[in-house]
Amino acid sequence: MATRDAAGPAMAAYGRGVMVGNWLEDQHEQEELLRDFVSKREKGQLLIQRLAKLEENVLKKVQLSVSIDGLVHFGDTVMVMNPDTKSLEVKQDEARGDLTLAADMEEISLYSDDPPQISRGLSAVKSVDPVGRNSFCIVSADGSAVGEPLRFGQNFLLGTTGGISDKMFYLGSDHKTFIAYAKKSRLQQVFLTGEDSYLTCWRAAFLDPQLRLEYEGFPVPANTKILITHCYTNRNLAIPRNFCLWSYFGKECEVVCHNYLDSHKVEEYKNYWEIITGNPGDEGGTMIDRPKPHPEGYKKNESLP
Repeated sequence: MATRDAAGPAMAAYGRGVMVGNWLEDQHEQEELLRDFVSKREKGQLLIQRLAKLEENVLKKVQLSVSIDGLVHFGDTVMVMNPDTKSLEVKQDEARGDLTLAADMEEISLYSDDPPQISRGLSAVKSVDPVGRNSFCIVSADGSAVGEPLRFGQNFLLGTTGGISDKMFYLGSDHKTFIAYAKKSRLQQVFLTGEDSYLTCWRAAFLDPQLRLEYEGFPVPANTKILITHCYTNRNLAIPRNFCLWSYFGKECEVVCHNYLDSHKVEEYKNYWEIITGNPGDEGGTMIDRPKPHPEGYKKNESLP
């Protein structure tokens, strides 16, 4: 029968303090981890620092351009919104509310040493507050000067604002292929690219098909339902509303290029868009936040005739 030494109970529990085993390697490993942590903290490369910087840039409030004449101009900073509809045609699995275009972030960029970058992805978010990721700039494609009104049928580009990246990315699309298509709906995809070409050209069309040709060449009104058509593929920008994506910012909707037509060959609400500008009032915000006029006008004010 084995006998126990008097010092046995004291020597039974081993730890790093008694320096038995690979204590030197463990100590060097801990020192290396501490040095790496201090180095990343000084360079601002910690994940919590990168997330704070991402939130500061991508979710930073953006001041939209104010349209005095109610028109869309080249150089304006705007939001592109798919308005909500009260129609009974909306299915139960479709997202409700106003949706705005927004840029996605590169998934691996948060964990790499490079600064966070936007990806080629694009999604639609329910937020209608103008921030860095859902604000775009109206860019001329034919050399029109900044400040000139955008006209129906005129080519233009949608570029990201400076809150996302120092380089401007443009909204683009291309024909669907066996390897290039939208992930969920498998329709024609919409993406962001750093090169401006005919793949990034769009044009605005009047909503009523019977008056569409009549309005060719007229200025595009802001905060009014229009169609946005891709010039190369002749397909309309759309949100199916029943295909959802998950990103760093939560559940969002997929954006595609597809012509959703009803039985009368007329575009549906999935193809409706509004170019939202800033509110000229003292309360600020967007034109969505602007108080609506009273439906009865001045009838309740007895001092007015």
